[in-house]
Amino acid sequence: MDRYCVVGNPIEHSLSPQIHQAFAAQNGELMTYEKVKVELTGFADFLKDFVDSGGKGLNITVPFKVEAFNAANKLNKLAEIANAVNTLSIKDEDITGFNTDGIGFIRDLTHRHGFQLDGKSVLILGAGGACRGIIEPLLGTNPARITIANRTLANAQALCALFSNRRAHDGLSCVDLSELAETKAGTYDLVVNSTSLGLLADGITLPPNVVKRAFCYDMSYGDKAAFARWAKNHGALDSVDGLGMLVEQAAESFNIWRGVMPGTDEIYESLRYRLGVQV
Repeated sequence: MDRYCVVGNPIEHSLSPQIHQAFAAQNGELMTYEKVKVELTGFADFLKDFVDSGGKGLNITVPFKVEAFNAANKLNKLAEIANAVNTLSIKDEDITGFNTDGIGFIRDLTHRHGFQLDGKSVLILGAGGACRGIIEPLLGTNPARITIANRTLANAQALCALFSNRRAHDGLSCVDLSELAETKAGTYDLVVNSTSLGLLADGITLPPNVVKRAFCYDMSYGDKAAFARWAKNHGALDSVDGLGMLVEQAAESFNIWRGVMPGTDEIYESLRYRLGVQV
């Protein structure tokens, strides 16, 4: 039976096994899927053992996405651009890296929540790996502009430079998080929190007017989606967490591995009910 895993550190919280087991049952696919905690210095050894034992695919979470990128001997376009991999497909000698985060984000945002990005103004909070994975798919939806706000401005500037060199898009810019002012009310159509710490580590200090009349999306989910709840209480047009993104990026991984695109609504609703947290 084909074997798949999600690896990370920590990993106890992962919902990926439930998601992929539901996809497998839905489509009659014979496979196993488990979560494995890998020591911080142990990813290369784990991957070698997994490949040698006949493993077929991995999902990669924090902190191994860059190591997975470096371990792949083939890359799809989005993984190459993001310089990060969250899915590995293993066939014979080929280890192919994919990044399905951005696809999952766009699919959840546009199809599940009905937010259309064409011509819209987008603010992304944070310039880490999660942000890196969604910029290229976002640019592909033809937004009017994307602003990356980060506490360390140099990190945001580096991302802007990377993606500006790849696309002729004059609407990509960056700003120091501290420069977001109360006067920004109504400036952004979509505000995305791409950091699980940063803003939330010492409480949210973002000026409330930034989220007023905006659609707000927190890439964290469940109890961890503090930004989504904060935005809802401070005048957001709507505010959602990233559970749907988790499910949709998993569906894309499943399709890469098994050649079948699973339905996602049933498992999404099941997990939403199980988590018991409504934004």
